[in-house]
Amino acid sequence: MNGSEPSDLVLLVVKISFLVLLWAFVLAAVRAVRLDMFGPTKRQQQHMQAPIRPSRPAPARQAAPPRPTNKPSSRRSRTPSKLIVTKGQLAGTTIPLGPAPVTIGRAQDSTLVLEDDFASARHARLVPHDGQWFVEDLGSTNGTYLDRTKVTSPMPVPLGAPVRIGKTVLELHR
Repeated sequence: MNGSEPSDLVLLVVKISFLVLLWAFVLAAVRAVRLDMFGPTKRQQQHMQAPIRPSRPAPARQAAPPRPTNKPSSRRSRTPSKLIVTKGQLAGTTIPLGPAPVTIGRAQDSTLVLEDDFASARHARLVPHDGQWFVEDLGSTNGTYLDRTKVTSPMPVPLGAPVRIGKTVLELHR
């Protein structure tokens, strides 16, 4: 036996290691496809249904001089009342906002059903909390973006800020 040839044991270990890595990749791919087609499992949904809390406390505001306005100032006037699709196949679609969360994705039970190849079945949701709306990614494949920032935890959505899901862009308006 030549010293430069690997032994049968080393070849067997390499073959088995390669086979294990190959199966791990196949199982990860099957899991990703299943999640995209059928959505999260009940256990994952229970985790996602947890109450949303802002990821950082709101900064303390200093008193600003009052602005002249024709309308009485109220929290309601700054609260969004509708979700508008500004880009994508559904451009121009308006959804009135209420106390319930708005789910977005390709699944037929979503509040806003997207016909977008880059959207997951249950892609994202908008949730009201203390008079403000938060966007939350639901483990989508391609991500959700608020303006140009990838949403990794619930983020507050300012009025008129673009929320991008695939080729679809949404904005909150009064």
